[in-house]
Amino acid sequence: MFLSGHTDNLIGINRPCIVSAYNPGTVIRIGDHTGLSGTVIGAYIGVTIGNHVKCGANTLITDADWHPEDPRSGAPSPVVIGDNVWLGVGVMVLKGSKIGENSVIGAGSVVTGEIPANVVAAGNPCKVIRAL
Repeated sequence: MFLSGHTDNLIGINRPCIVSAYNPGTVIRIGDHTGLSGTVIGAYIGVTIGNHVKCGANTLITDADWHPEDPRSGAPSPVVIGDNVWLGVGVMVLKGSKIGENSVIGAGSVVTGEIPANVVAAGNPCKVIRAL
């Protein structure tokens, strides 16, 4: 389910959902019963989002830096978000990130690496806070 209206989420959505693929071969997979609220997905290579994922208001998921001509940009790297993950409001999931199933990512966090399954993680950079 894509929620894009500013009143579709009780804490407010400040942009519509946007799903963009850079190449015809780019793969974006979104599982069953997944909800996105003002979520932007930008995929250069691929983004996989599992089943029953909750993307809080104004989240961003991207697998690239989006400036391939700039030598400071790194190579794109796929993003994988497991089943039953909950991304809090304003979370950014950046290239190469993997989030294990059943994990919760705290509001405003920036995920830049691997978060294991069944944990609460938060911060910038996002780190495990506790096991579930």
